[in-house]
Amino acid sequence: MTIRAVVWDVDDTLFDYTSADREGMRAHLAAEGLLAGEGGEEGKEGVAAALVRWRAITDAQWARFSAGEVTFEGQRLDRVRVFLGEELTDEEADAWFRRYRAHYEAAWTLFPDVLPALDALAAGYRHAVLSNSSLRVQDHKLRTLGVHDRFEAVLCAAELGVSKPAAGAFLAACEALDLAPHQVAYVGDHPEIDGRGAADAGLLSVWLDRYGTGSAPSGGHRIGSLAELPAILHADTRFGAPSTFR
Repeated sequence: MTIRAVVWDVDDTLFDYTSADREGMRAHLAAEGLLAGEGGEEGKEGVAAALVRWRAITDAQWARFSAGEVTFEGQRLDRVRVFLGEELTDEEADAWFRRYRAHYEAAWTLFPDVLPALDALAAGYRHAVLSNSSLRVQDHKLRTLGVHDRFEAVLCAAELGVSKPAAGAFLAACEALDLAPHQVAYVGDHPEIDGRGAADAGLLSVWLDRYGTGSAPSGGHRIGSLAELPAILHADTRFGAPSTFR
């Protein structure tokens, strides 16, 4: 069956979220005076410990949002409260997050294989985005990174009311393109949320394993770089051939 469209995840697929979050938070904590200096001031953390703790809190609060337990904005405010260990008002937590976000946005960048892949696929496939974020956030991000016009539709969990890996999220992307699931490929960096979720929804699932973790659930393809994607799309082997997930 011919693949006619590619739907993309954004964070850590097109956009180097992990690096931007790390570098942005490093700069923010330094500006806020929350990092221990050479003297190891009492009550302050070292950079590595603070960054690990921030990422763990982010993952935990994001899971709450994905489960429908908190709003998109609410998970942001709770990330700040948990990280600081303080009972902040919404206004105080939002102000702290906005100061972090300025440093975070200054570190935004696409992965180097993104533009070559989009260029290589531009003539043969339609393109859209499906993200477990909010439209306001991802629309701004894609415009800032200069790739918004590459996609004819941008769908996000906050507005859809359903998050990956639920089949409804992937099927909403197919509906937006007016295509059947078997005509659509999904590319994302998470083996379960993206890889298994897309496969279970009937899409051609392509798991982008940039760091070579080497294991994934069955049901799709695994690639280490977007340079491998055109060959996967040109040779859709879901029907009868073995999976390349391993």
